[in-house]
Amino acid sequence: MSDSLLLIVIVALVALLAAGGLFFMFRRSSKPVPPPAAPPKVEEAEKEAPAASAPAQADEGGATTTLPPPAQPAQELVKAPELAEVDVPLPSAGRMVRLRARLARSQNALGKGLLELLSRDRLDEDVWEEIEETLLTADLGVTPTQEIVGELRTKVKVLGSRTPSEVRGLLREQLLAQVNPDLDRTLHVDKHGERPAVVLVVGVNGTGKTTTTGKLARVLIGDGKKVVLGAADTFRAAAADQLQTWGDRVGADVVRGPEGGDPASVAFDAVAKGLEEKADTVIVDTAGRLHTKTGLMDELGKVKRVIEKRSTVDEVLLVLDATTGQNGMRQAQVFAEVVNITGIALTKLDGTAKGGIVVSVQRELGVPVKLVGLGEGADDLAPFDPEVFVDAILGD
Repeated sequence: MSDSLLLIVIVALVALLAAGGLFFMFRRSSKPVPPPAAPPKVEEAEKEAPAASAPAQADEGGATTTLPPPAQPAQELVKAPELAEVDVPLPSAGRMVRLRARLARSQNALGKGLLELLSRDRLDEDVWEEIEETLLTADLGVTPTQEIVGELRTKVKVLGSRTPSEVRGLLREQLLAQVNPDLDRTLHVDKHGERPAVVLVVGVNGTGKTTTTGKLARVLIGDGKKVVLGAADTFRAAAADQLQTWGDRVGADVVRGPEGGDPASVAFDAVAKGLEEKADTVIVDTAGRLHTKTGLMDELGKVKRVIEKRSTVDEVLLVLDATTGQNGMRQAQVFAEVVNITGIALTKLDGTAKGGIVVSVQRELGVPVKLVGLGEGADDLAPFDPEVFVDAILGD
């Protein structure tokens, strides 16, 4: 009896345990199970993070990437000044010879017209009048024209019959005599002792004054000189910026002041900079206003006096536009009365057949043409050579 009771108790316990286990399992299975997606997302995020920085790493380390490389305009702008090369101009020697073809094209009408007239079998009064008119139209001036025609008349009578080469020789001789190859056309741009030479550039705005200043800097730097530029034309908008551009091209220091400031102060500072930098030449671009002769005289006089506190003014170049003819001559006379001009820079000579302006301006002012502008290019300013000039007019 006791054995049977014990067996019943054991079976009841087992059944009770089995029921409890089933109930526990049922309770667990009834709870919602969260989706197992979070771990993969974390892994994907970790994998994508390096990919986002891949282009920058690829640019620095050289690895390839499927993403397009980022644009870098800021870096290019920063590097541009470092990579910009200073332009080294050619020496001035022979520059006008190199530009002779351009001069010949612009002056061809004058030379051809004169040669054709002088080559005629019969030179009557009508022909001589045409020759005289051709010379006057070329802005040669009345007195030089009369001198040339008078000399030609005499020599033609002596020669009698004339070959083309004789006619050309006669005309060349007379034109060269009027241009006057014996004038001293030396540019005084060499330093004296520790002091730089100072060149004042004067002229009416619109003649190419500031451009001529920049081109002259190129000429001198091409000849191996160290140049400082002074932007003393403080009254014309952007004049200093224009000169700065020229200076940056060839590595010349540019001294400038505030717009509307005192030109004499800028000129003084430019000379001081030239002394500090041990420059060979200081070129000062002055204002070109012709509002009144008195105002111009006061301004240029002050600039010169202030400069002479530190150095001497070695050259005063008057810039004239060859295309303005007699109007340019009147401007030249005003400047000649105001300041002691030592030389003339004649611009835009390539754009006119009026090459006689070289003769007339020298006659009127009593100073030589030292520089001529034969185009708009940076290296189209050349030291004036009388023989190359006359030969270009007459052609080969």
